[in-house]
Amino acid sequence: MNEQYAVELRGITKRFPGVVANDGVDLAVRSGEVHALCGENGAGKSTLMKILYGMQAPDEGTIAVAGTEVHFRSPADAIAAGIGMVHQHFMLADNLTVAENVLLGAEKLHGIGRAARSRIAELSRTVGLNAKPDLLVEHLGVADRQRIEILKVLYRGARTVILDEPTAVLVPQEVDELFDTVRTMQGEGYTFLFISHKLDEVRAIADRITVIRRGRTVGTADPKAVTNSELAEMMVGSELPSPETRESTVTDREVLRVEGLGLAGQAGGRDLLDGVDLVVHAGEVLGIAGVEGNGQTELVETIMGMRRHSRGRVLLSGTDVSGLSTMGRREHGIGYVPEDRSRHALLGDQPLWANRVLGFQSRSPIGRRGLIDRAAARTDTERIVTDFDVRTPGIDVMASALSGGNQQKLVVGRELSGDPVLLIAAHPTRGVDVGAQAGIWAELRRARAAGLAVLLVSADLDELIGLSDTLAVILDGRLVGTADPATVTPEELGTKMTGAAVSGSATDGETP
Repeated sequence: MNEQYAVELRGITKRFPGVVANDGVDLAVRSGEVHALCGENGAGKSTLMKILYGMQAPDEGTIAVAGTEVHFRSPADAIAAGIGMVHQHFMLADNLTVAENVLLGAEKLHGIGRAARSRIAELSRTVGLNAKPDLLVEHLGVADRQRIEILKVLYRGARTVILDEPTAVLVPQEVDELFDTVRTMQGEGYTFLFISHKLDEVRAIADRITVIRRGRTVGTADPKAVTNSELAEMMVGSELPSPETRESTVTDREVLRVEGLGLAGQAGGRDLLDGVDLVVHAGEVLGIAGVEGNGQTELVETIMGMRRHSRGRVLLSGTDVSGLSTMGRREHGIGYVPEDRSRHALLGDQPLWANRVLGFQSRSPIGRRGLIDRAAARTDTERIVTDFDVRTPGIDVMASALSGGNQQKLVVGRELSGDPVLLIAAHPTRGVDVGAQAGIWAELRRARAAGLAVLLVSADLDELIGLSDTLAVILDGRLVGTADPATVTPEELGTKMTGAAVSGSATDGETP
């Protein structure tokens, strides 16, 4: 093992029933560098990081930290060795303060008094966090929450930080701020392992890039000497996909109309939705752009009937469905790809064919005279696996055993079954690789061309701009204007989303 490396993994192999997740993977991260790890979903990135963070043990291979071979039995061992991990989905308690979130589980390090607060203040300056320690996390935006997550791992002594899809929910300006923070910390001797599917960002921040494909190391590249297309080909063996949609398929037929939709907040608080009006036509993709926490989730879940609106109404093909349950709305032709597939789309401990049943219990071919037709469910699951390129050993595999991208393709395939008239897609390609991303984009284009109406929510501004026929900007629970996807740039859209400007190509008060 070489002492110049902060972390060195050699010959890492991890087997699961029916699959080899890591097959002799090599990864060497130099001290003080930003090292990007790229690969398609199912390539073995997550397994490799779980091994490095002590969540799983390798079947073969060695791990060294600062030149010393280590054997991690738990994340506590990895943390003690100076390795911290910031997960893609933040693990903060909204009802606790900044300081309480940092101290939770780490009280023995510096106590809970003056020494702890002094250390938090020092590290807050390192990560660029300006929020006061006594402020409740629920009042903070996404970028500050991420800084708190980084602060948490530094407080516990991390010198090597794993960032898992750190820009997935950030607007361009926040990405720039994150990169400034990473570079500042790099100058102070911190080392980063940066996991991302966004190749432009990888090439902008990384000193070196390691690519793995199908469980094996493909190679290490210099971000200054490699192109996005070359990286994509290393990752998936094909060219970089684009979300761009050129031809218009928008018709005059209204599919979804939302009128004056309001959703009350907590007692005394502001409304979560405040008089939202929007229309989506057959063959149209209406994109909703907004910084996370401005009402996108509430809008989607209210239209789906998961939240009970306080005023306004929802019409589907001219029929008022405001009083219907979520299942009733689905039976009227709404497909739904939720932002969190593990909570709202899949049962991880059930096989793929059983997950095909979800939301279709009352409809053919799954539901027959009040009973579930298992044979039909299995047959149609086989169709989805084939048509949507869901990579799995079989339909009896548990959903949790699939990679994130393959889980997402299963969900999209299911929701496009049964000829829906409207698809509500929330972050449909979040956390999936360029190969799965291309497949999902192609299916959305195909369905749109066939007359499907799509309401799209995404934090990926290139995806929003590329797929949408119309863009609406949401801020504090209100649609504050529209933007033309043919002319708006991601930077301009990000500015509108933060409320710095809602003029120019966005028109205040205009109904999408």
